[in-house]
Amino acid sequence: MRSHPLYKAYLALGAVCFFWGTTYLAIRVALEMMPATMLVAVRYLLSGGILLAGAAITGAKIPRGRELWLTAAHGLIMLGIGNGCLAYAEQWIPSGLAALFVTTSPFWMVGFEALVPGGEKPHLPTVLGMFVGILGVGVLVAPKGGAWDPNIVAGFLLLQLGCAGWSLGSIATRRATSTVHSTVSGAIQQLATGLAFAGPAFLVPHTPVLWSWRGSAAVAWLVIFGSIVAFSAYLYALERLPVAIVSSYTYLNPIVAVALGWLVYREPFGWRETAGMLIIFFGVAIVKRTAKH
Repeated sequence: MRSHPLYKAYLALGAVCFFWGTTYLAIRVALEMMPATMLVAVRYLLSGGILLAGAAITGAKIPRGRELWLTAAHGLIMLGIGNGCLAYAEQWIPSGLAALFVTTSPFWMVGFEALVPGGEKPHLPTVLGMFVGILGVGVLVAPKGGAWDPNIVAGFLLLQLGCAGWSLGSIATRRATSTVHSTVSGAIQQLATGLAFAGPAFLVPHTPVLWSWRGSAAVAWLVIFGSIVAFSAYLYALERLPVAIVSSYTYLNPIVAVALGWLVYREPFGWRETAGMLIIFFGVAIVKRTAKH
């Protein structure tokens, strides 16, 4: 198995599947200590700074000029919009439900891939798979007791914006010509996101930070395992594996997130959530099976 040419790429994908599943709970815990904008700023300033410092110490090549600015821009789209929206949404909805809403990312991937020059146009089975997935989302968002839950609706819409940003940034990153290691690209993307959020986080008045060991441990987990380990692994896998395979992490992340959300916060997970998850997974499976990229 280790002799397989893509062994490291699949190992990296495995790390993404597990560690990103844990970040949904970590974000919710960290939000008990600090507001969402500050969480994003602190997380990516630390992770990006640590990675870039490590790259400088080891003598790794750092991109310059146009490549530097493009790498930073792709990071702002992918992380700033993607994870920024996730942090805000988890102020309103349970972490497990947020993970289920994010499973629609492959649909956005297919849509953007169809729009970019030379991208694959979706086939009828792919469109049908996306429609099935949307039905699953409808099960999760549908009114309970005859009334819409504004928090769930707002969280869903915000996370779809995040999914769009994440997917667009991922495709742009994959298509960009890079002369540096994926870890260095990830460092620049993360640091750029942290710097972009630092202004509103530290200059705009906000609720006070309530320091705690629990919240600090959650932030440390997000920095080390969510950003340094998993994001670097994601970029590594994205360079070497098809998008359809890399995006399969969306299957396992929600399972890990739902289990941890129930274990720590006793987040509700009944027949509605189970049905919605299975329908979405079925739709995603159809999309992956019928899409070539």
